Amino acid sequence: MHNGETAYSCSECGRKFSHPSSLKVHERIHTGEKPYHCSICEKSFSHLTSLKIHVRGHTGEKPYQCTECGKGFSHTGLLKGHMRTHTGEKPYLCTQCGKTFTQSSGLRVHQRMHTGEKPYQCSQCDKCFSHPGSLKIHQRQHTGERPYQCNQCGKGFIRSWYLTVHQRIHTGQKETVPALCDLEPS
Repeated sequence: MHNGETAYSCSECGRKFSHPSSLKVHERIHTGEKPYHCSICEKSFSHLTSLKIHVRGHTGEKPYQCTECGKGFSHTGLLKGHMRTHTGEKPYLCTQCGKTFTQSSGLRVHQRMHTGEKPYQCSQCDKCFSHPGSLKIHQRQHTGERPYQCNQCGKGFIRSWYLTVHQRIHTGQKETVPALCDLEPS
């Protein structure tokens, strides 16, 4: 194919591609096929690049370094977003309220506040959430998981900031959030 010609069309959405391999990768969006599997946790991915980035989370590899502060990142997209913390750039604008964001993902999550969309549903109680992290924390109520442990008394918490507030009991600092520790049974 020459001059941007396209010969391969997706039968589901009509999107056109110049190479059959590009079409095949695209079609995974529709089929849900995830042929690349993590050998550490068995999570599956539709793209090999996504698997490679995921594995870096297990290994701790962070090959992309910030030239300003030296912080490392597992892929270039994270580094690019981080660099905006140094420049102050916030190129993603909410057209409804004017709030700006450093990353498109932040804008997407924010826009759910306006639309009321809550696409992440708990399989135990059917409660819905606008962010996957909120669902993960919620599910700890069902499983009893308490990943944040106080090193003074051993009490466990479902959120890191619950632990931070709890630890003020041991240091004598005044609590800024009243009775927050009471929200977390041990």
